[in-house]
Amino acid sequence: MLLADFVLIIHFFYVLFVVASLPVIWLGAWFKLAFVRNPWFRYLHLAAILFVVAESLQGVVCPLTLWENTLRQIETNSSFIQQWLHKIMFYTVPEGLFTVVYVLFAGLVAATFKWVPPEPRKNLP
Repeated sequence: MLLADFVLIIHFFYVLFVVASLPVIWLGAWFKLAFVRNPWFRYLHLAAILFVVAESLQGVVCPLTLWENTLRQIETNSSFIQQWLHKIMFYTVPEGLFTVVYVLFAGLVAATFKWVPPEPRKNLP
């Protein structure tokens, strides 16, 4: 596997964690699943989206995107993984729109802390 593909896969799982965790938290709260109230999970999720928001507000390119693009300059053909994951993850829209979406999504993640508050583990007898 090419190193650039590995970086792309890591990037994909980061995006998947940020996006999919919010509905998982909501559904988990609905079904009363304890893991959605785990503080480590919840604060890691919040930190992940806030990192994206900070990058976007500062106009900084994501380090994973930069690293992948640097690695791909050496290559002549795109791999199967690159073609499909890029189609899933990257869109051609104005940067400002992404920033608005990131900020709104971060607001939803933060509001979820009120709706589904994290709870520390209870001491076992």
